[in-house]
Amino acid sequence: MTKYLKEQDLKEEQIIEIGKSLKNGKIVVFKTDTVYGIGTNAYLKDACQKIYEIKNRPKDKPLCVLISDISMLKEFVNEISPLEQKLMNAFWPGPMTIKFKKKENIFPKLISAGDDYIRVRLIKSGIAYKLIQSAYVPIVAPSANLSGNPTGIKIENIWKELNEKVDYIIDSNDVLEDTPSTIVEVVNEKVVVIREGKIKKTQIKEIENS
Repeated sequence: MTKYLKEQDLKEEQIIEIGKSLKNGKIVVFKTDTVYGIGTNAYLKDACQKIYEIKNRPKDKPLCVLISDISMLKEFVNEISPLEQKLMNAFWPGPMTIKFKKKENIFPKLISAGDDYIRVRLIKSGIAYKLIQSAYVPIVAPSANLSGNPTGIKIENIWKELNEKVDYIIDSNDVLEDTPSTIVEVVNEKVVVIREGKIKKTQIKEIENS
C-alpha cells in the first residue's frame, strides 16, 4: 500500500525513515530540482529493475543518478577531466546531468543501458536533497510517470498513475514547468549536449570557452 505524505507535514524522523527505506530498495516518489522523480537505491539491481517495470520504461533508456555530495561521485567515477570539472563548478548543484565514464562493477548494468557511463546530477536543496542525504546512497530517479505519458509534474496525475505501485509518494505541490535537466557529455575535450533542458547551450558554450 502506498503511503501518501505532504512534504510540509514531514517530521525529521519520517525523513530518516523514508531515507532508510530508499536505501533498502523501497520505491519513493519525490520532487527533484526539476520534476517529480520515482526513486530508489542505485546500487540495488532488483530495485532498479522494479523502476523499469513500474514505468514500463524501455531497457535501452539509461537512468540518471542523483547525489547529494561530491564525495559520492568519487565512489563510482575514476577520473574527472578538466572540462567536466569546469561544468561541475559552474552548474552544480543544479539541473545539469553529466555523463561520466564509470568504475566497473559498482552499479547494476541495466541503469546504464549496458554502456560504460553513468549519468549524474548533484542536488543540494529540497526534499530530494534531504532524502539522498538520509539514505546516503546514489538514487536513480527518472520522471514519475508511466513511459509515454506526460512528465511527472502534477501530483494528481502522479497519484492516479503510481498509487499502489510505489511505497511512498511525497506531495510537494505541483511543479510549475516540466523542463528537464540538461544532459551533457565531454568528448575529446568538447561538450556535447545530449538533451537541452533548463541550462541552455549558450550558457554551456560560455563556460566551455572561458
